[in-house]
Amino acid sequence: MGVDPAFLSLERELAVFLRRARASSGELSREVHPDLEPAAYGLLVRLADAGAQRATDLAAFFGVGKATISRQLHALERLGLVARAPDPADGRAVLVRITDEGRDRFNRVRTARRARYARRLASWDRAEVAELARLLHRLNAEQEGEHEGEQEGEQGGEHEGQEG
Repeated sequence: MGVDPAFLSLERELAVFLRRARASSGELSREVHPDLEPAAYGLLVRLADAGAQRATDLAAFFGVGKATISRQLHALERLGLVARAPDPADGRAVLVRITDEGRDRFNRVRTARRARYARRLASWDRAEVAELARLLHRLNAEQEGEHEGEQEGEQGGEHEGQEG
């Protein structure tokens, strides 16, 4: 049984897109700060968009371990891009927030990135841009649902191949 050519084409295009996205992530992180790791750039995005958060919430959002988040947050803190403060709702907990400098640097890069998107897609009809955004949202939402289902299965001991 052969593979549907539409899915082969999709696989190729997604591979190119993801390769370019990884390279772009490195460029964006260096634009924020020359010593910023690409993986930590996503933390800035989350903190800029969602506000102060606990490290455990960030780890859960990104689906990584606490040690990974802790290492990335320490690097961001050393660069002056994030700061930690006690959680006013729970004095035992600590919130991580983006600093003013971190927000300024991040916003400059985000504005430039959005301008690049606009230039690259200038020849596209607005309806095509909206359709691409809609389809990507649908793909992301479906993948997120699969990911959540995998996590629920793992937590419940129902993950395929898991030994009891």
